[in-house]
Amino acid sequence: MSASIRTENSMPRFKTLAVIVAMLGAANAWAQDGHAGHHGAAPAASDTPAATQTMPMQGMSHEQHQGHDASPPVAGKEPMKATSPASTAGDMAGMDHGDMQMQGGSAPADARDPNAYSDGFTLGEGEYALPGPRQLRLADEHVFGAVLFDRLERAYGRDGDATSYEGQAWLGTTYNRLVIKAEGDYADSRLEDARTEVLWGHAIASYWDSQFGVRFDSGEGPDRTWAAFGVQGLAPYWFEMDATAYLGEQGRTALRLSAEYELLLSQRVVLQPRIEANLYGKSDEARGIGSGLSDAVAGLRLRYEISRQFAPYVGVEWAGKFGQTADIARAEGAPRNETLWVAGVRFWF
Repeated sequence: MSASIRTENSMPRFKTLAVIVAMLGAANAWAQDGHAGHHGAAPAASDTPAATQTMPMQGMSHEQHQGHDASPPVAGKEPMKATSPASTAGDMAGMDHGDMQMQGGSAPADARDPNAYSDGFTLGEGEYALPGPRQLRLADEHVFGAVLFDRLERAYGRDGDATSYEGQAWLGTTYNRLVIKAEGDYADSRLEDARTEVLWGHAIASYWDSQFGVRFDSGEGPDRTWAAFGVQGLAPYWFEMDATAYLGEQGRTALRLSAEYELLLSQRVVLQPRIEANLYGKSDEARGIGSGLSDAVAGLRLRYEISRQFAPYVGVEWAGKFGQTADIARAEGAPRNETLWVAGVRFWF
């Protein structure tokens, strides 16, 4: 009697447990099918629960639920077709992203001209000048200056020693400045050759200045005066370039080209190759110069920057004379080419 009662009382418990297990299994299977459809292909209609097949979203018709992008039918017009996710993904994959434009469109042709957008006017003068005391001054309105001695060295060669210098100073604004360049050699307590230029520089691009002014030559032989005009700046791949043409008395012409590069071996050790060449249109035997390619110098210097403003260096330099200039040097008993060991200091302030 008691055993039958216990059996009858436990039957509802077993039925309830079986129903719970069945519901959990169905929910798990439905979740796995939905997860697979999310990451892969969409589930088939037979695998989708009946509730999701027949029950439309609240407030939407059955046709709108089948394609959310479909527009309602209009009389006399064919209804728009729904776009499937697969076709949309295919269109995105086939899109030519090279046709996409950057924000703001393409840069104007004169984008590198520093005066392109203000025509040279500043807030202190011209059409954009503001009345009253100035509350704001921009960097390109200030006057800056610097002095750089790129080479101050002692050169040791087979035919004697010499002291050489090369430097420049400038004073002005970002766009316009006064530039002074100087280069020369001392040997046997006398000035052998010197070049001094006084130039006016104007910015023509972000990394380039045009320069024009005068050049004075002194040292052995008569002094010479030239009109000078050229460009100086930073070429692609960080080459510092300087090209200047000269027009002198009695139809004399000259061209000077120089280039140098700074290779950082570390934060303080810098290797600097340098090359310079001079060409003349007419011979000037009084100064030992022939027409054509007159002379060229190629050097390699290794410096250690104790600070950014002060760096001693050592190096080697080759100097040669060519054409008629070499013939004049041979007639005077001077060497046509020589190799020099140099030691010096580079500094600026």
